Amino acid sequence: MAVRFWLTGTLIFRLLALSAGAAWSVSSSETEKGAAAGVEHRRVVLIETASGEKTSLEVALFSPKSVVVRVADNPAGDEDLAAVMKRTRGLAGVNGGYFDPQNAPVGLLISDGKLIAPFRKARLLSGVLLSAKGRVELLRAGEYSSRKSATTALQCGPFLVDGGKAVTGLNDTRPARRTFVFTAADRAAIGYCSTVTLAELADILVASGFDVHRALNLDGGSSSAFWFAGEHGVFSIPEQKALRNFVVITAK
Repeated sequence: MAVRFWLTGTLIFRLLALSAGAAWSVSSSETEKGAAAGVEHRRVVLIETASGEKTSLEVALFSPKSVVVRVADNPAGDEDLAAVMKRTRGLAGVNGGYFDPQNAPVGLLISDGKLIAPFRKARLLSGVLLSAKGRVELLRAGEYSSRKSATTALQCGPFLVDGGKAVTGLNDTRPARRTFVFTAADRAAIGYCSTVTLAELADILVASGFDVHRALNLDGGSSSAFWFAGEHGVFSIPEQKALRNFVVITAK
């Protein structure tokens, strides 16, 4: 028996783009200075060549020497990102890592020098965000050692970009809101991306013009949130559910 499939024009373009390797280019970019020196907000709109599909990045760029990167824990789940930013006098922030139905963190979590949850070996938890002594590092899980001195650590994944190249084998069928952290030559960033797949996000970050060296995916979907204190006021994309932790940038 013959089986026929009817595809919409958008889906056909999307499948062709995926099979050929989607090519993204920057359509526009806007910059706003932060409320403190060393931090800026960059909004970048990118377009996919084959389909004309557009997506946007909201990125908080910072110098690790000028600010402090923290993981703010929220064990009771009673604070949203906006409340945490107010409490910590944050300059920028996003949601953090994974957590289970009982709101327990999944994977390594060190907040303000305190070990809250241990390192775990799991396919999804392929990377670790570390911050200590004015440095921000993104490590593969196999590169992490508990002997490393870190005041902040968050295990998450998957890895999106490594060595300036998109990681292969990422999921390309489940689009969702995304958040991420990346490192470049002398700066780092936290950010939010409108609805895309993991594979698309990796390609987008490589094409974004930020010279991304390494990038790590954070908990996405309804957890995705972004907050930035700009010179003209606050820009905020709220999360859609209660969260366990947040990555927060504060002044030294």
